Amino acid sequence: MTSPANKVAEVTLYFWIIKICATTLGETGGDLLSMTLEVGYAVSSLILIGVFLVTLVAQLRSSRFHPALYWSVVLTTSTAGTTISDYMDRTLGLGYATGSMILVACLVLVLLVWRLTEKSLSVSNICTTRAELFYWTAILCSNTLGTALGDFLADDSGLGFLGGAVLIGGLIALVALASSVTRLNRVMLFWIAFVLTRPFGATFGDLLTKTGEQGGLGFGTIGSSLILASLLVAFVVHTSRLEERRASRETTA
Repeated sequence: MTSPANKVAEVTLYFWIIKICATTLGETGGDLLSMTLEVGYAVSSLILIGVFLVTLVAQLRSSRFHPALYWSVVLTTSTAGTTISDYMDRTLGLGYATGSMILVACLVLVLLVWRLTEKSLSVSNICTTRAELFYWTAILCSNTLGTALGDFLADDSGLGFLGGAVLIGGLIALVALASSVTRLNRVMLFWIAFVLTRPFGATFGDLLTKTGEQGGLGFGTIGSSLILASLLVAFVVHTSRLEERRASRETTA
């Protein structure tokens, strides 16, 4: 009997590189729509949630893993998460700390219900629609949370964009080290790293887009988004070719 096909990306070094590119692009892309084009946080959130739902439905209807489709959903959770977080923290006036605590509670709740329902939080074998829905809901929550945490570090903590990016980068390195040299639960470490890559993307994205007077590099939202989109497409194309070669070897084996 053939086992159901895994629908999500394998967690490798390429996974984390593409994840950081996608989440950083989500930050610059969300800001491009909401601030540069002056669409506003509320309308931008509605538009980007709609785009996310379109990509999610396509992902759910797919019978197997498609790298371009998978990373499109990750990207749309990141762009939607950027504007949703900004709407909560700025438009509604909750502030970064309060917004972060609310989103932490949402993520913990999703993971708890997922664990109780599926008996596992493992992301190495997502084969059912229900497991996929938990997976993508957790990713949307984590990417929204990451924006709030990144903004908190950059603005409220006094670290600035570069300081925030260095701090989060250091924490990601510690998680990677723990995964290599300790026996800590790998699923737990995965979700810690997954959450951390989003504030890293948020602070690094702001570092790219903000002016020198604001502590950034001054590439702007358009220039930064184009650079990041090019990197993202290049890595996704490369991993797609690797996936095709692996599938071809499995077929001929």
